[in-house]
Amino acid sequence: MSGNIKLLSDTLAAAKAEGRSALIAYLPAGFPTVDGGIEAAKAVFDGGADVVEIGLPHSDPVLDGPVIQTADDIALRGGVKIADVMRTVREAHEATGKPVLVMTYWNPIDRYGIERFTAELAEAGGAGCILPDLPVQESATWREHADKHGLATVFVVAPSSKDARLADITAAGSGFVYAASLMGVTGTRESVGEQAQDLVRRTKATTELPVCVGLGVSNAEQAAAVAQFADGVIVGSAFVKRMLTADGDVTAGLAGIRALAGELAEGVRKRA
Repeated sequence: MSGNIKLLSDTLAAAKAEGRSALIAYLPAGFPTVDGGIEAAKAVFDGGADVVEIGLPHSDPVLDGPVIQTADDIALRGGVKIADVMRTVREAHEATGKPVLVMTYWNPIDRYGIERFTAELAEAGGAGCILPDLPVQESATWREHADKHGLATVFVVAPSSKDARLADITAAGSGFVYAASLMGVTGTRESVGEQAQDLVRRTKATTELPVCVGLGVSNAEQAAAVAQFADGVIVGSAFVKRMLTADGDVTAGLAGIRALAGELAEGVRKRA
């Protein structure tokens, strides 16, 4: 079975045709439970997200800030497994018909097996994978299997990336490019600054792929600001924080993230 890279590309293209950025939401699998995480993915789609990234919880993340680390810890203590991640992707996609990716560090895939992981992700209806710590120069085997199974390979670029490095990364990637808006870890910020706009400009000079900005966006105003120059706005910690502050009340948490998705969806539609 082939994965849904075309659905991802078509979804991003449709947002562009509407004259707006796409809203991409991130949520960890298994948080607050496996079933709760599936309902959370459906809720943000229902609120207006165009794409959802499902995080594969990791005990030693390098990109994730304290909010997502807290959620990952809850998921890991709950016994979340890769099979649960695949189930989350499958059920979120089947319920909505929308593109769902996995965001994961490389070690779990390496241990699980590249062919097994890509085949199962495609079978689940996944659109691809975001791999923040896989060096492009070591990615050929992964990309071979991802291409075979119709999956996007999304790499992360940062403000520190030199232009030649950006060209290497974007040439190897597919689906879209994840532009980290600042140096550091995920989390909400007071503002998403000029670094992000400069990075998007430099990245777009190297590729026709959509460039989507993440790290730091937490409200409609920030989403609107980033939407003026990015093809997609990625929000993670703000959604996770809404679930955490619900303090175990899953119904309240789902209502909170659905409402936040609605606010952010309005934000990415605002014109300058």
